Amino acid sequence: MNGDEIEWGNVKRVLIVKLRSIGDTVLSTPSLIALKRFVPDAEIDILLEDWVAPLLDGFEGVNVIAVGSAFGERMRTAMQLRRRNYDVAFNLHGGTTATFFTRASGAKHRVGYANYQYSFLFDHLLTSANDFWQTTATHSAEQQLALLGFVGVPVSDRPKSYLVGTESAQRSINDKLSSLIPHPSSLALLHPSTAFFTKQWPVENFARTAEFLADKGLTVVAISSKSESHILGQLSDESKVPIVTFDDLTLPEITALASKAKLFVGNDSGMAHIAAAVQTPTVVIFGSSSRAHWSPWTDAPNEIVYEEFPCQPCPGYECKQFGDPKCILSIKPEKVFTAINRILAHV
Repeated sequence: MNGDEIEWGNVKRVLIVKLRSIGDTVLSTPSLIALKRFVPDAEIDILLEDWVAPLLDGFEGVNVIAVGSAFGERMRTAMQLRRRNYDVAFNLHGGTTATFFTRASGAKHRVGYANYQYSFLFDHLLTSANDFWQTTATHSAEQQLALLGFVGVPVSDRPKSYLVGTESAQRSINDKLSSLIPHPSSLALLHPSTAFFTKQWPVENFARTAEFLADKGLTVVAISSKSESHILGQLSDESKVPIVTFDDLTLPEITALASKAKLFVGNDSGMAHIAAAVQTPTVVIFGSSSRAHWSPWTDAPNEIVYEEFPCQPCPGYECKQFGDPKCILSIKPEKVFTAINRILAHV
């Protein structure tokens, strides 16, 4: 289903709705890039959840609107959107809250997928990203780009993810590093935690990886959220080499830190997408999730490390096949070391 054709020459304001996590937000940046270059004079807003909104600090040409989870705040945000008089609104998420905001915007043209709940609230509906790209599998970034391409935005070159480290975040991270590393060498950034246990490579394996990287003359830095700081403690205890750890960095500081690293090694997570978006070479260890859908979306050197299992991918909330997630637990450190060596040979 496609409503009246969008007259892009008359478009003055566009809304992107993307209410999801760090990785989802990073992977919306190719769509922002495609849109900005197509309608450079239009105002482009993106609606993000407030906790993830700072990730796009410094992203030029896009206005970030942050919304919290409280009902009253969401209603005020909906009224704010309504006053903006959008010509086009894209729902890149598909959840009911995102659909509510898309409809509340009052945009003349509302673009989404036909499988969205309450799809009748949209007037431009794409059947599937596979249909648009004429393929059997699509990356998350391609799924979002397809919605733009469906209504006439040029996306055939599939722009890559992109983030920018702000000057203030760069200064802050430089100060923090200089106080902890008197004579820094090249940095290797580790992210040993993740949201699901089916994507969690054992911490002792990350400790062996830290030792491997230190043997190559790299200074090892590891990050996590405050709620996952126990993993950093375990990593430091397990490792025979010193590791600089941070559990309190802001998203802009993480972006700045990733941009300084020679290499990122971590689980499949939002941190991996941040590293890829600042062109840092990456090695990402995959367990339960879809490699085709969530691999780094970058031109920088990158490798994904995994063991093949017929039950992959799966939702990841539990391991129905084995109880313990063999997909991630069976990956040997030596396989990650081999990937690291190949990446370092290109940087």
